[in-house]
Amino acid sequence: MRIAASQLRTYITVAMLVLMTAMMLVAAGTARAQEQAIDLAPVDIVEVNGLIDEIVVNDIEQAIDRAENSTSQAIILQVNSHGGVVSAARLTQLFDRIINSKLPIGVWVGPTTARAYGSAAQLLAVADVSAMADGTRIGKTGKLLNTSAGKVSFGDASAKLFDSTLNSQEAKKLGALKLTTADDGVPVLRNMLLALDGLTIKGKTLHTVVDAKDENGQLVRDAATTRFFKLGLVERLLHTSASPPVTYLLFIIGLALLIFEFFTAGIGIAGVVGAVCVVLGSHGLATLPLRGASLVLLLIAMLALAIDVQVGIPRFFTGLGLALFTIASLTLFRPSDGGDVRLSWLTLASGIAAISLAFIVGMPSMVRTRFATPTIGREWMIGSIGVAVGSIDPLGVVRIHDATWRARTNRSTPIDDGQELRVAAIDGVTLEVEPLEGAARDYREMRKPK
Repeated sequence: MRIAASQLRTYITVAMLVLMTAMMLVAAGTARAQEQAIDLAPVDIVEVNGLIDEIVVNDIEQAIDRAENSTSQAIILQVNSHGGVVSAARLTQLFDRIINSKLPIGVWVGPTTARAYGSAAQLLAVADVSAMADGTRIGKTGKLLNTSAGKVSFGDASAKLFDSTLNSQEAKKLGALKLTTADDGVPVLRNMLLALDGLTIKGKTLHTVVDAKDENGQLVRDAATTRFFKLGLVERLLHTSASPPVTYLLFIIGLALLIFEFFTAGIGIAGVVGAVCVVLGSHGLATLPLRGASLVLLLIAMLALAIDVQVGIPRFFTGLGLALFTIASLTLFRPSDGGDVRLSWLTLASGIAAISLAFIVGMPSMVRTRFATPTIGREWMIGSIGVAVGSIDPLGVVRIHDATWRARTNRSTPIDDGQELRVAAIDGVTLEVEPLEGAARDYREMRKPK
């Protein structure tokens, strides 16, 4: 029994040594492959996310210049975009830059669920190689542009892609992709690099894969080094603010915060945040295709909503403002040939609901709290003497017993800043006031026949 146990321990020890040796050999082979991969020229990966605006166009052009002046052997554009919002002339200029680039440029639509619509889809046709991950779609190209190399074309798939979309298998079958692989798609970027290895493009043969063998003769493969490039912080902020839902929400929230700040004392955080939102939203409105009449209607709607805020009670102008706001929201962005530029129903519903709650519930409550006292019942204030805080002509603010109130006076008897006044009546949370001498009532009495 002791002999069997000793032999068992010996067998286990030998097996562990063999296993450790095998793992070390595999690691050594992998390390050698990685060292050789580092020696290969790198491949630049440039992300193209969201709508293709001027910021993205400049980023692609800068990436091409950077790669041509470095040791990069190729550029891959990783695309997930619903189209472009720049002019056809600007897009043509970008396409010509890609076509005439000294380095091979590939386009990979990924990762899974990514889309390339409109002018973003046309990038696949002007690139040297193109591929798609499984689950992605391309199409809705619209009118194909004319470049220095001729009209953009997807071959037999051009007519199909004009107003519909294709998945990776369909695009490959119809010849819309320029990179053929043994499998059905290119699921990850590493597969894209593996497929590029050995291709000769623009007189350059790509070497993107290193094959090495470990001590057991097993093949170990590794891809060339990739360098990822993204937009800078400021460019990313401006690019994000130029997407339709973000632009819409930023602009209306900013306007609402500025109106809120107008009815509060001093300048607070709401005013600063509102101003920033309006600036970013204005940048998006200047970038995206929109209807000018709808923008004017949106501003009129916000002005109408602000009218009833000052009395603290939603009235006619609140309903009018919400109706105009809804119409403006539904028609704000116009269709674009370069891509899908529209607001989703979720965004529209969120924006309309937020503004409705703000001007029906939120701001009127704020005004009632701001210009009121905790005393229940205010009839005792009629006849009270106070002082004008700023001029009242006919609207303004008064101070009665150390409390600030919204006030209104007759247009024929404006009250100057600091002038004493008397409370004549109360309308909701607004005090009807008059000067101590020379009130409208006095003028009426003077005009009575004796």
